[in-house]
Amino acid sequence: MTGVEIAIGYVFAWAVRKARRVAGRADAEVDLALDSAMDHVHGVVARRLGDDPELERLEAEAAAGQDEPSALTRQRVVDALSQAADGDAGFARELDEAVSAVREAAKAEGGAVAGAYGLAVGGDLSVKAEGGSFAAGVANVQNGVHLGNPQQPGTDRP
Repeated sequence: MTGVEIAIGYVFAWAVRKARRVAGRADAEVDLALDSAMDHVHGVVARRLGDDPELERLEAEAAAGQDEPSALTRQRVVDALSQAADGDAGFARELDEAVSAVREAAKAEGGAVAGAYGLAVGGDLSVKAEGGSFAAGVANVQNGVHLGNPQQPGTDRP
């Protein structure tokens, strides 16, 4: 179920944002609509899974500063949510609606939203692979793209 995978990403992102706020590193201007939507996804998941140890592990991994949940934790939470959604159409609908609300909130604010295993960038991005490393990716572009060196200040883009 795609919505479950995406929901896990949002729950993890919610936990990361919460950990950053607690540590005092949150941006001064927080996008309230996006925060509210992410809070709702977390609430939907937390109400259903309760004190599930895997959900607690997911949140602990975010609080520990991990960039993403471990593969095992992600899979276990996906399994728990999938089982819950398969057995309860109302919950599945509520989860899908909550995930859709996050996407809409990000679009309304001009932000970018990543799904499971994704990275969203709402601005310039630079990727560098060196020392025998490999960089690859897939880009979904909404408003045009410019590849190459940055333009000099004061010059028009082609």
